[in-house]
Amino acid sequence: MKTVLFPYGKEKIEYTFGDELKAVLESEIEEYKPQKSEQDLILEAMQNPVGSKTLKELSAGKENIVIIASDHTRPVPSKLIIPPMLKEIREGNPNAKITILIATGCHRFTTKDELISKFGKEIVENENIYIHDCDESDKMINIGTLPSGGDCIVNKIAYEADLLVSEGFIEPHFFAGYSGGRKSVLPGVCARSTVLANHCSEFIANENARTGVLENNPIHTDMIYAAEKAKLSYIVNVVLNGDKKVIYATAGSCKDAHKQGTDFLSTLCGAKACESDVVITTNGGYPLDQNVYQAVKGMTAAEATVKKGGVIIMMAKSNDGIGGDHFYHQLADESDINKTMDIFLKRDRGETVPDQWQTQILLRVLMHASVIYISEMSDSVVEKMHMIPAHSLDEALKKAKAILNKNDISVTAIPDGVSVIVQK
Repeated sequence: MKTVLFPYGKEKIEYTFGDELKAVLESEIEEYKPQKSEQDLILEAMQNPVGSKTLKELSAGKENIVIIASDHTRPVPSKLIIPPMLKEIREGNPNAKITILIATGCHRFTTKDELISKFGKEIVENENIYIHDCDESDKMINIGTLPSGGDCIVNKIAYEADLLVSEGFIEPHFFAGYSGGRKSVLPGVCARSTVLANHCSEFIANENARTGVLENNPIHTDMIYAAEKAKLSYIVNVVLNGDKKVIYATAGSCKDAHKQGTDFLSTLCGAKACESDVVITTNGGYPLDQNVYQAVKGMTAAEATVKKGGVIIMMAKSNDGIGGDHFYHQLADESDINKTMDIFLKRDRGETVPDQWQTQILLRVLMHASVIYISEMSDSVVEKMHMIPAHSLDEALKKAKAILNKNDISVTAIPDGVSVIVQK
């Protein structure tokens, strides 16, 4: 017997398995114990930047400074990162105009309550915060052509800064290789058309656009170009454990500091695949499991280790709903998933439509295995999206046995599907 804890919303669901459980795939992040506090890790990284001067030194003589900050969909501990960044900037130039630019990408606006939860009331009430809108054309500027061929259009607030810096966190990413670093610019503060060009079906289908892969990853190549053209000079990025606590921090130039972070993470997050009939996974709980859209990320870890024709059980609370109307209708309005995939793959880079990439990856998963979705969503909505609804693990496992037409099933558990790189 073995008990596994699955993050679900802000809770953890405990489940005890018998002999059916073949493996629990977890990164070694949970075993890594830093010798310093979260705050000290961040401060130490900022005091010893990689490939860059300190933020204080960079800020000297700079009048217009912009900090790109993550939005409500990311568990970045901004309350710990932003105050020391503001402090160093003001030590470098007490008179600098500072703007915190929220990198929503193509997500919905971050609410004031979400900002307060993220930054604290003092920062929200006293700092200049602007929420990026990818469709706000008068706030955009074209700064070049992406390697993908699309226009590199970014928020003017970012591009016109005398000094552009960012915060963020690094984790395995299901098509960009890793999050963090350059992603704060693209997709963070780019126009929708730029994001669409970068997330085209050709790139999503590329074998190098996968978790943990940066080399020859066309999506990553575009992102590096955008960050460099936007003159992103300095980042503070952290690595988090399953409890969303900082276990590592890096600061400095976008390329060098990000590489330092991904090198650290790559030593911890690999897990050898254990092919099973059923794979149970999550999106790591709140805030990444707030909607179906984000939950696709965790499914890709299960995809890498479930048997062909098997069952993935995805646990994602989804209390914020689907996560995108385009995403929903691309799935719900066509009963034949093969037809939808064929339409996507025939589109060239300039014809990408919103949310197509997420739908494309979910379709890829669904073509490999059935997906039972445990959430607070209505059953009818889940079914429309070609998944099977459930509201508990017991119910989901019962349905999995029915789908497989056998009671003697093998199970692999991935408690946090966004924290591991499943290696075949």
